[in-house]
Amino acid sequence: MNKTKETLITAFALFSLFFGAGNLILPPLLGFRSGDLWWSVAIGFCISAVLIPILGILAHARLQGTLYDLGKKVSPVFGLCYSFLIYTISIALPSPRTAAVTHEMAIAPVFKTPPELTSFIYFLLVFIFVINRSKILDVIGKWLTPAIILILFVIVGLTLFTHEFHFGAVAFQNPFADGILEGYQTFDAMGAVVVGGVIIVSLDLKLADVTYHEKKTLIAKAGWLAGLGLFVVYAGLILTGALVHSEFDETVTRTALLNGIGQSTLGSTANLFLSILVSLACFTTAVGIVAGTSDFVKFRFKNSQNAYNLTAVTGCILGMVMGQLNVGHIIAVALPVLMFIYPITIVLILLNVVPQKFASPKVFRVVVLTTALFSIPDFLESIGTGGWSKGVFQWIPLGQFHMGWILPAGIVFAISNIFFRNRVDR
Repeated sequence: MNKTKETLITAFALFSLFFGAGNLILPPLLGFRSGDLWWSVAIGFCISAVLIPILGILAHARLQGTLYDLGKKVSPVFGLCYSFLIYTISIALPSPRTAAVTHEMAIAPVFKTPPELTSFIYFLLVFIFVINRSKILDVIGKWLTPAIILILFVIVGLTLFTHEFHFGAVAFQNPFADGILEGYQTFDAMGAVVVGGVIIVSLDLKLADVTYHEKKTLIAKAGWLAGLGLFVVYAGLILTGALVHSEFDETVTRTALLNGIGQSTLGSTANLFLSILVSLACFTTAVGIVAGTSDFVKFRFKNSQNAYNLTAVTGCILGMVMGQLNVGHIIAVALPVLMFIYPITIVLILLNVVPQKFASPKVFRVVVLTTALFSIPDFLESIGTGGWSKGVFQWIPLGQFHMGWILPAGIVFAISNIFFRNRVDR
């Protein structure tokens, strides 16, 4: 095995599996509204959209199992329910969103075809890739990702060299916190726990004779390389959005802004290049989500290939149906779900990364329970029924930034380690 080659291919595949619809359309508008504080927004965004997801990959590198293994320390029932919820959300929201973005930005402007046709063809191709499971890493890592990165660097590079560094007004009350929350919308923490399993299975199929430690090292190195690439791209897209503040109306939409940036940098060829970029970025993410969900169901049904195929068909049909919706509508529907499940996912990732002596099953249980409890106010507020919870939970630090779960979870983690360790010592 050529370790360097396999590490690069895996890193490219990880980058591409992460870099989907939200990753492309969210950063430019963040920059557009952040003014000269674009760097603060970029740091916040990259914490939730790069650092946490890469830690999720490192957790998978250690576990080398499925999403179920990520949460089973809380309890087997929790691990199963959490896995079911994550995979259901993934194939019902971020996967269809990739088709919706592809239609709005790549297909409709050129071919004027209905979204139903786009969704059908799109998920038919996704199904073909998912069924050819053993080839996913090579095809995505060797061919699709380099094309995505090349087009992105052309767009960002041309903007940086053709615009003066003048910035507009800051539209955020707290750019750093808003950057973190917008990073939720990439779904990348959830993506990490889904595509991490895809990487594990793909490497098992491709490199059957590689040891646990070799695989762990390969995945870890690939994860950090992919994270570095994502950080550079996100920071570049956010800065790009900040530099073009004077060229668009304040009410510009995410997709319209990205289209406009493409037109100003690539000129008459913008539609072609943006169509390719959007299609590739979205497609690879959808493949990763459907393949990951199918892998999990196959594992739960004793490696049944029929279970894998049936799940792939179901995921693609659901994608066809949901993918016909407007991008903005899908994002709005996703927000309440994210405000509750995202903090739990982040905590599970962190608990699976810290040294095992600090993350016993009892610590898992109390920290995850605390996180879920203190995420409820943000969930209620996001669905418009959180009026009463504001008064009850207003004393929580960071609660005004929709991150009131962080401090309680950290305190409970520290106290539970001291308490449970002392009891063991006795």
